[in-house]
Amino acid sequence: MAIAARDVTDAEVLDRIRQGKLIEHVDQMSPAYREGLIRILTVSADTELISAPAYYHAARGAPHLNAFGSATAIIQDELGHAHIAYRLMRDLGVDTEKLIYERAPSRFKYPYAFDVPLDSWVELVVANAFYDRAGFTLLGDVFQSTTFGPWKRALVKVDKEETFHLRHGENWMRKLAQTPEGLADLQAAVDWMFLLTVEWFGLPDDLKRHNEQLDFGFKGKSNDELRQLWMSTAVPLCDEVGLRVPAHYDADAGKYVLDVPFPAQFDAENKRWLLEEGAISWDDVLRRWKYRGPMNDEYVETIQRGKKGLERLIAQG
Repeated sequence: MAIAARDVTDAEVLDRIRQGKLIEHVDQMSPAYREGLIRILTVSADTELISAPAYYHAARGAPHLNAFGSATAIIQDELGHAHIAYRLMRDLGVDTEKLIYERAPSRFKYPYAFDVPLDSWVELVVANAFYDRAGFTLLGDVFQSTTFGPWKRALVKVDKEETFHLRHGENWMRKLAQTPEGLADLQAAVDWMFLLTVEWFGLPDDLKRHNEQLDFGFKGKSNDELRQLWMSTAVPLCDEVGLRVPAHYDADAGKYVLDVPFPAQFDAENKRWLLEEGAISWDDVLRRWKYRGPMNDEYVETIQRGKKGLERLIAQG
């Protein structure tokens, strides 16, 4: 009679980490480590996956063929990054086919910002400069700090490609800002996209619910630290090209601070922050995230329809 393997304890995992050893496979994980790792990998994978239809929606408005080619190269990269994270989850025992193709749209776990449509080339390049910068900030921290060996090694490639994505956005913002019309279009995009990216990093540290991400070393910096790191490059970029953002560096506090009520109510249909109504609670933000935004159904359907269509054809014989 076979004897079931004993669960690894959290203490044993933490002891291995303290010795400077990476966690290489599921047999070295405690249940809590595995559950937490799946949680952070799911967010990473879903974010990369949904960015593909989100970026394609805007890439169709590229100003010329070379620009469209650059955008599709970024989309290809994002799908590759999603594949890496889903593949790692499959090694952890997750049914990724079911996860991708059978989940309801509202159950996907990606930043709310992608539920708001990118309707122009200008909005796409601001997304590259802001959203991909957020991805680079998050995954760069994971690359430096994660205790899960396979993910650390896989992120060598991802880190370089995310750098290309954000540089693409930066270069196009500098180019567009050279004309009054381009600068005005950029400002209109930044006005709604900046604060959505500030939101991207999740709950403030005093409200964070899943501390195992730091305890087990899935990442090295807290949400607020990552938010600060993102602003430390995003704000200077906007200053350089002449764009106004609702944030500045407070030398006395030694950090970037927002100049508007935050968190705030967001009108997704009109892409407008209702700052005149004052700050709201993070519980209000969580409710908005839970119910998703206007493009959630469409983007997930875009991902799922090919497999569902093939299954219908097979069923028809």
